[in-house]
Amino acid sequence: MSFALLALLCAVAMLGPILSLNHTMHIPVVIGELLVGMVLGRSGLQIVDSNNDVLTFLAQIGFALVMFVAGTHVPLRQSAMLKGLTRGVLRALCVSAIAIPLALLISNVFGTGHGAVYAVVIASSSASIVMPALGGARVTSSAGLEMLVQLAVADASSIIVLPLVLEPQRAGRAALGALAVLVVAAAFSLILEWARRTGYWHRVHHLSEERGLAIELRMTLTMLFILAAIAVSMGVSVMLAGFAMGLAMAAVHEPHRVANQTFALTQGFFEPIFFVWVGSSLDLHSLITDPQAILLGVCLAVASLLAHGLLVFSKQPWPIALSTSAQLGVPVGAVAMGKTLGVFASGEATALLLSALITIGAVTVLSGKLLDSVTSQTMLPVSSVPKQLS
Repeated sequence: MSFALLALLCAVAMLGPILSLNHTMHIPVVIGELLVGMVLGRSGLQIVDSNNDVLTFLAQIGFALVMFVAGTHVPLRQSAMLKGLTRGVLRALCVSAIAIPLALLISNVFGTGHGAVYAVVIASSSASIVMPALGGARVTSSAGLEMLVQLAVADASSIIVLPLVLEPQRAGRAALGALAVLVVAAAFSLILEWARRTGYWHRVHHLSEERGLAIELRMTLTMLFILAAIAVSMGVSVMLAGFAMGLAMAAVHEPHRVANQTFALTQGFFEPIFFVWVGSSLDLHSLITDPQAILLGVCLAVASLLAHGLLVFSKQPWPIALSTSAQLGVPVGAVAMGKTLGVFASGEATALLLSALITIGAVTVLSGKLLDSVTSQTMLPVSSVPKQLS
């Protein structure tokens, strides 16, 4: 890793925002960043080595921050959120129930024996993909708020369950690790709530703004990295740490100053590094030489679109139903952990990422209709509308 390579990564990552300027389709910035990674990594010029320890560590920081921002997008303090709670949770559970037989069928057809892993991947959603596709728009419809709950439940549950199904013999340790992360995140939330109620947070904010100290950002990052340290030491992905910290901040109403600072830090540097790293790790050559892996990736993507899309029968608007099939964190986490454990056969890991790319592509195509679905229909009072980061 060098400054020259870092400069190159930052420069080429700007192609992501450039592609997102398309007014016809709201192309998520991450699409461009993933494509850049593919061109520079294993599938292309091989300039970027995804196995580089420094780059991998920076990417893990980016992963935690991406999930942190996704967690802060969940408007836990909004009374309107409660209206979508029941339906959102039930829909997440329904998708999981549909995903299990589909995953077992695919596992049996391809003879991989990874039905449990496929079920988690198919049932997962990705707030880090869906929320950027909205372009910072406010979610105001009842269907949109139900979608936020569904994304939060699917994200959190999949992140917790993934280590358990990848390494069943260490399920107890992984479960304890996930519990430890959630307990500490809850403790941080209580501390932040106490600071807000006593006025301490306001005094810190005033001092920080007056002297340009960024104290709130430093405190937030400290808590986030404490959770990440606990997660890594217990064999749990940093995506749970990031998402849990994001929920903790959302529960106490994250100050706009902190939101803007973390959003800028993530979007401006660490997120591009993470997604370029993910793209660079993809080996499309293995897909070309292994048609069965391509078919596996397509089948997983179709199964995910089907499992989520069937919720139109629950009166969920079809653009929202299909968009919740977007995957990223869970497939990436599965591949990263699977490679370390030697779980996946040749081409299977890339097939999982191919499936994720197909679902991301579906969200890209549907982004315009998704935006209409979450900002129209039954409008909620302005006072109850959650403010999204912009």
